[in-house]
Amino acid sequence: MNDDAAARTEQVRLAVYAHFAATGAAPSPSDLAARTDLPLGRVRPALEALHAHRDLVLDAADRDRILMAHPFASVPLGFSVMGARTLWWGGCAWDSFAIPQLLHGERDVLVATRCPACDAPHAWVVGRDAPPPGEQVAHFLTPVHRIWDDVVHACANQRLFCSGGCVEAWLGATGRQRGYVMDLGTLWRLARGWYAGRTEPGYSRRDPSSAAAYFAEVGLHGPFWGLAD
Repeated sequence: MNDDAAARTEQVRLAVYAHFAATGAAPSPSDLAARTDLPLGRVRPALEALHAHRDLVLDAADRDRILMAHPFASVPLGFSVMGARTLWWGGCAWDSFAIPQLLHGERDVLVATRCPACDAPHAWVVGRDAPPPGEQVAHFLTPVHRIWDDVVHACANQRLFCSGGCVEAWLGATGRQRGYVMDLGTLWRLARGWYAGRTEPGYSRRDPSSAAAYFAEVGLHGPFWGLAD
């Protein structure tokens, strides 16, 4: 990618995030053309480049449709995130707790979901200063090194449960293997800094070694996170 194409791609990336943050919805290529003053013929290749670089996820059946620009999603995957005036879909437990970390105009947000095992409703006020109280736990089904094999499936299976007992009941009912279980405090620490700088110019995704260092820093452990036991 030459310098001009790289600059256009970064311009589109920033416009995607600005639109999601402001509206709660994914921008169309026309929305992005209006925000960037770029022709559609420049916007669409930029979106494909961002998809290839894993900066966002395009719909395989409709390449004009953005499914996810982490931590934002355009499809319901189990979580709603309500600010003072805007409603977002959270892509997963991780992303739902991360959204308020990027929205500096929001003091906090209301994250709501249901337990996948027993359908009990849950809601937390999530902010930037401290984790929300609660005995619920998050279960991540897919190890981090496999998330991008099917990122929508992986995100849809990062869910919050009433307790470890509900996790076990769900695993038994679905025939799935146990992934990684963490408490709300660990989830909040994971989400707090993971996407730092993503809505700003010059952001670069973490490489595997820096990701592993971050996971260890927030209290995660084991091969599930690319860490030694």
